[in-house]
Amino acid sequence: MKVVQLLILSCLVWEGKTKVQFPEQEKRPDFWRDFAQRSLKDALKLQELNKNIAKNIILFLGDGMGVPTVTAARILKGQLSGQNGEETQLELDKFPHVALSKTYNTNAQVPDSAGTATAFLCGVKANEGTVGVSAAAVRSQCNTTQGNEVTSILKWAKDAGKSVGIVTTTRVNHATPSAAYAHCVDRDWYSDADMPNEALQSGCKDIARQLFENIPDINVIMGGGRRSMYPKNTPDVEYPGDKKQNGTRKDGRNLVGEWIDRVKEKRGYYVWNKKDLLSLNPNNVDYLLGLFEPADLNYELERNTENDPSLTEMVDVAIKILKKNERGFFLLVEGGRIDHGHHEGKAKQALHEAVEMDRAITRAGLLTSEYDTLTVVTADHSHVFSFGGYTPRGNSIFGLAPTLSDVDQKPFTAILYGNGPGFKLVNGARENVSTVDYQQNNYQAQSAVPLRMETHGGEDVAIFSKGPMAHLLHGVQEQHYIPHVMAYAACIGQNKDHCRTNSGSSSYFSHISPALLFPLLVKWLLC
Repeated sequence: MKVVQLLILSCLVWEGKTKVQFPEQEKRPDFWRDFAQRSLKDALKLQELNKNIAKNIILFLGDGMGVPTVTAARILKGQLSGQNGEETQLELDKFPHVALSKTYNTNAQVPDSAGTATAFLCGVKANEGTVGVSAAAVRSQCNTTQGNEVTSILKWAKDAGKSVGIVTTTRVNHATPSAAYAHCVDRDWYSDADMPNEALQSGCKDIARQLFENIPDINVIMGGGRRSMYPKNTPDVEYPGDKKQNGTRKDGRNLVGEWIDRVKEKRGYYVWNKKDLLSLNPNNVDYLLGLFEPADLNYELERNTENDPSLTEMVDVAIKILKKNERGFFLLVEGGRIDHGHHEGKAKQALHEAVEMDRAITRAGLLTSEYDTLTVVTADHSHVFSFGGYTPRGNSIFGLAPTLSDVDQKPFTAILYGNGPGFKLVNGARENVSTVDYQQNNYQAQSAVPLRMETHGGEDVAIFSKGPMAHLLHGVQEQHYIPHVMAYAACIGQNKDHCRTNSGSSSYFSHISPALLFPLLVKWLLC
């Protein structure tokens, strides 16, 4: 009887498929021809390359945002607006230049976020689990740190006089942001409490300490990670009754207090909640430290909208602070919890994180100009996440495939994982997903192989870019190529000669304010 009911369900689903609704205009061949012609005209405009000097650089990093995640997030964005979803454009879809990035670490075919961050921030491929050090450094071996440090584009930008910032939805001492400032052979050394005594005795520093010591004048730092900054057993300001959120430091240092003392006469502010963040006037802020959770920020779907800022809100404040510098800025923005959602098999959480990052990309575009701002959107790696099953147009991205399995005669969701915690057997057989709420926020999609945590994927990821020299991000590239292009575009780091000899004076002076440009030209003519 049960099999018969499922077969009836399958027939009903197929009947629904034959009645799929899509825009009437799509039935006309001219609709698609005109669409293609408009796209062709836009493509022809790209022959006029933007070779200006990039005054500003913004790098958006979707942690774990592989191509399947981008596509699924696009559909979700449209469906949240009442559309079918497939025809929707993400903001990053509008970027004119797209490339592929090869993500392997020097010692790993399928990479981790530490080695990849070293590649796309420092321009050097590295071993998995290490940040800001070359492949000569060995994970967890403190004595391989010294002499193998590599610097990041954030430091190159700071050394060139630009303002710099880091915004993330993870803790600020997590793998991706830490590669911008730290040199550490173990990504898990968040505070000194996470380090072995041997490493401490050998002089290695935890990542939280390096955040404030290596590049002490980072202008904007926002994310989570409070507990790594305070002495052990210090109650958290937001969760004073929860001992798990207490400070963890063994050295007794209050890194936040030290930072406040250092910048209080330099228009510096520390905030830990949304109200205090949004009450700031960016025109009166030169340094900002915002730590909004003891560890990572909450998922966007679980965010306390009264107390916790969104990624978009953090990006808005960051850019308004950084753009005051006439020499420009570099900003790293990480949608870090896309990765966490996938690891937990919670596709709904991951995809909503990706949609929120797209909102932040939109906001950044409104606050800057493509004329002088290079914006790059990419991922560090992918995941073993997929969606398929011949779903009809407009099918909920979190919904069922239209037919039952022809092996076990059970329904299955379009979204599946190659491995992860969603593997479940009931009476020795695959769980029947129609008996559970597969639309709920924390539903763990079914996986082929049981693992406590789902793994990264090893395929190439996309690089989307717009602005000065964005055309240099083309084809299939090694991941470490990315910061070299950004540095070349901004005339920082090791590539500077072309700024005077190849780009022409109009491009060279394009990043200088009119107030400064006239006296510089007069001086040049007199000389």
